Amino acid sequence: MTDYRTFSPDDAMRFADEHSELFGDHSKLSCKEFGDGNLNLVFRVENDKGSSLIVKQALPYARCVGESWPLTIDRARIEAEVLLAHRKLCPQHTVEVLHYDAARAAILMEDLKQYRILRGELIAAKQFPHLATQLASYLANTLFYTSDFALTGPGKKQQVGQFLNPELCLITEDLFFTDPYCNHERNNIHAEIRAEAQQLWHDETLQAEVAQLKADFLSKPQALLHGDVHSGSIFINDENCKVIDAEFGFYGPIGFDVGSLVANLLLNYLGHFGLTADSSRRQQHQDYLLQQIDSLWQQFASQFKQLMAEECKEPALQNALYQQRFMQQVWADTLGYAGCELIRRTVGLAHVADLDSISNSMLRGQCEAKAIKLGRELILQRHSLANMAQLLTLLNYNTAEN
Repeated sequence: MTDYRTFSPDDAMRFADEHSELFGDHSKLSCKEFGDGNLNLVFRVENDKGSSLIVKQALPYARCVGESWPLTIDRARIEAEVLLAHRKLCPQHTVEVLHYDAARAAILMEDLKQYRILRGELIAAKQFPHLATQLASYLANTLFYTSDFALTGPGKKQQVGQFLNPELCLITEDLFFTDPYCNHERNNIHAEIRAEAQQLWHDETLQAEVAQLKADFLSKPQALLHGDVHSGSIFINDENCKVIDAEFGFYGPIGFDVGSLVANLLLNYLGHFGLTADSSRRQQHQDYLLQQIDSLWQQFASQFKQLMAEECKEPALQNALYQQRFMQQVWADTLGYAGCELIRRTVGLAHVADLDSISNSMLRGQCEAKAIKLGRELILQRHSLANMAQLLTLLNYNTAEN
């Protein structure tokens, strides 16, 4: 970290101007730091003609906690290289990285100011017919082409090493699979669901299944994951969506990325029981979310199966029966990791606005309790739920009560 120092707005302006030809000579630049939430500094650098770029710098600690939680700045390299790799495979739905500086742990990228953050749009009950189709394409292409189906053995192993991300993976390992199932000091539990949280701490059957999901997360490097696919890391407008924030990227189980996204759509579905008072408007938005969840899985699975059938490079993996079993395993993993995401977003350190922005504490508690209940069932039933229709039936059953 010899050359590392925390950027000021002036530093960010110079960095953007040095590494891009967007602004041109004699531009008058301005810069605003607006942050990205938990970990980093993020600046918008803009000239007097309205052209702009984003500068993101990794801090040597978790911003949401402070210097008492140190973090490697190598995560900036991971993020830049994951985004560059994913953009080659799915350019239309991955943010463009223009420059990465290892010494300063800084990334220069396109500004998506014509887009909006998906989470906020869904909280406002806005709907995008293209959401599932485009994200299914992103997931299918980035996950297939970084897997054993598309890479040689040596090439895949080299990439696994390139994307080792132990410090940020440890955050995921703790926050997803450990903290919610014990009385950990990092947990953030609203009083209304204290009893439900305590039940998790004594549920050995559930904990055994979570342990299996964690063991797979630790030891199943199937593809280069984004590692944090949620509605806060997706920008969207009326025509397109783009994925950002890949600093948790690593080689892991395919179902983790798919399940994380499914869970965040489910969190919005559950949140609207407290966010939208008008029952008909709420039902219409929730029906849209269910359609998107169904379409997301169906289109992802269809594209992945087609890629396996047509572009698999490894002869042993071209076996049709094996490919069928593989997709069944991805489906079960998707459900299990979705369940973990639902639970950790209600009792763990990092909540979501879909639930936390519910102003009525009793309604918020009811929605959080639904999320815990649904998450538990997804984890326990992940091998018995055969298809999306059964998942939607389970969802209706779990949300009809209370």
